[in-house]
Amino acid sequence: MGQTSSPRLEANVVLPAYRGLRRTAKCLCAWTNALVWGTLLIGLGLPRVLAAQQPPRKFSEPIRDLQFQRTPDFDSENGERVHLDPAKTYTLCELIDIAQRNNPGTRVAWERAKEQAAQLRVERGALYPTIALSATVSSDRRRVLFASAFYRQTEEAWQPEAILDYTVFDFGKRRSQIDFAKAHLLSADFGFNDVHRNLIFEVTTKYYALLDAIGRKVAAEATLVSATTVQQAAEERLKNGLATLPDVLEARASTARAEYELASVLGAEQIARGELARALGASPASEFSVQGISELEMPVDIDESIQQMIRRALEQRPDLKQQVELVHAAQAETKRARSAFFPSLSFGAWAGTVRAEGQQELLPALYTGGETWSAHLHLNWTVFDGTAREAEFIQATAKAHAEEARLNSDQDRVAVEVWDAFAEAKTAIAKQKAAGVMLSAASQSYDAALEAYKDGVRDFLDVVSAERALAQARTDEVSARTEVLEKFATLAFRTSDISSAPGKARNP
Repeated sequence: MGQTSSPRLEANVVLPAYRGLRRTAKCLCAWTNALVWGTLLIGLGLPRVLAAQQPPRKFSEPIRDLQFQRTPDFDSENGERVHLDPAKTYTLCELIDIAQRNNPGTRVAWERAKEQAAQLRVERGALYPTIALSATVSSDRRRVLFASAFYRQTEEAWQPEAILDYTVFDFGKRRSQIDFAKAHLLSADFGFNDVHRNLIFEVTTKYYALLDAIGRKVAAEATLVSATTVQQAAEERLKNGLATLPDVLEARASTARAEYELASVLGAEQIARGELARALGASPASEFSVQGISELEMPVDIDESIQQMIRRALEQRPDLKQQVELVHAAQAETKRARSAFFPSLSFGAWAGTVRAEGQQELLPALYTGGETWSAHLHLNWTVFDGTAREAEFIQATAKAHAEEARLNSDQDRVAVEVWDAFAEAKTAIAKQKAAGVMLSAASQSYDAALEAYKDGVRDFLDVVSAERALAQARTDEVSARTEVLEKFATLAFRTSDISSAPGKARNP
């Protein structure tokens, strides 16, 4: 005789299984709702509204416009990072342009300025409220003690929320932090300009040093030609019995000395060329040509007074402007330290909705849903902190005074630098004029002495002396010309007029 299951047994087995499946289905529905809401928010363009919260598309990509610009690749043939065309004659402006595009120092300063710009955006963000979205899906099962027994309890909830947090006022704390970041941004910008100013001056001085070496080489070659001419004249007179062997030996020694000096200046030219190539970011072994000193427009005098130059230097020197912004940053830090003595008021709120279901063992399931919210004002005022705020305020004030004193010291230093450069430029002009006259006189003296020696009316020692004087005059004249260019470039550097430095190419 077969047995049939009782209705009570079926209820004990089937009902819990059914309830478990129903809870699982509801949990899946809750997760599905979360995904739907998230997709909807993305579709509505919420990330575009909250632009500051946009993440990078990939972990390997920077955020938005912070794209990393690689330095120029090395040339695969000669191993150079910057390739200079051996067939091209570079002007000073072209050399400066190459250096500005390839020198690593400009990239470092540029990235620091971008860093400070991002920091300013961070500080400005504190002026706006913070809005966050939160969604919670939970399923909780535990044993609850009731009277003298434990009962199983299950709770499931789906709760999306929007959270708002906003600082209403803080007596200038956020504003002082913004001023602090802004001052550091301007300081970084002026530092970037100062890096370019120093780079332009470095390339300019190394370019003039190369021109000086080339000029010395030309003078040494001319001296070698003069020495060879004198030696040939002495040997010719020796053949005719009009000169002595010591005269010829002295002439040969003079020629050897000229060859020695030429070898020295050739080495100096190679060193100067390598130094200029290094400033450009190229290999020191690069082969290139530069515009000669004869093609440059030489300055003849200084049109402005020293007072005007000092005033302009104090107004436009980027290093002074950088120090001014450091003073402003220190003053902003003082305001921030002062704001710590006052209270701050902030407002916070959250609002959302909840859908929840709960069930206890042997009892029917319950469901609830509706809006949830909370709002509060929070006043925070530090009454006593062991004089820490007072110490911070004194520290910030002392730093501001130190930055102001450093600014005054820098202004005095700049005035002295401009005065020294002004005096040196004036002296270089006078020396260049005197060197030109001295070269003309030495050249005439040498020609006259050589002709007279060939005619037998002058002694050989007179010719040698005139030759040495001419060689020295050639070297002095070349040095005087390049010194004028260098001193005027220094004056332009001291007054921050480096873009108008002398040595520009003449108009064709």
